[in-house]
Amino acid sequence: MPGEKSLQTNTYFANNTNQFWKILFTLLNQEFSDDYSVRKQLLLANGIALWDVLKACSRETDAPHPAPSSLDKYISQEVPNDFAAFYAEHPQIQHVFFLGQKALAAYEKHVVAPAKVLHVLPSPSGANTSMSFQQKVAEWKVILKFIESPLK
Repeated sequence: MPGEKSLQTNTYFANNTNQFWKILFTLLNQEFSDDYSVRKQLLLANGIALWDVLKACSRETDAPHPAPSSLDKYISQEVPNDFAAFYAEHPQIQHVFFLGQKALAAYEKHVVAPAKVLHVLPSPSGANTSMSFQQKVAEWKVILKFIESPLK
């Protein structure tokens, strides 16, 4: 599920501590952009679909904070997106990448869909401090093997 800032702005990975876009631009050797239309074009030009496992959920509040936390550990009452319909509409998708173990666990718990090759990447979240940016980029390089038409 998107974090609170992403939900407020209706954009993926809106929190500037999240490294998703920086990792992707680095992997694809493109100049980084804060412009969301440029970010979406980068995905489209490289045949990358971006979708949350969950369509809806509840998030408990973090005890010291009155607002819901963006941390995955506070997610409950999960409602998955309709992956069967999505895959039927996009049969060319063979590989699915998850940004952390929680996303994979939700997918495996809720999604009944055609077999795909599942990959787990290190979370780009600012809360994931166990790896440096460069370590995350190195782990994410696996996606380059599966991109339809990488930008040159």
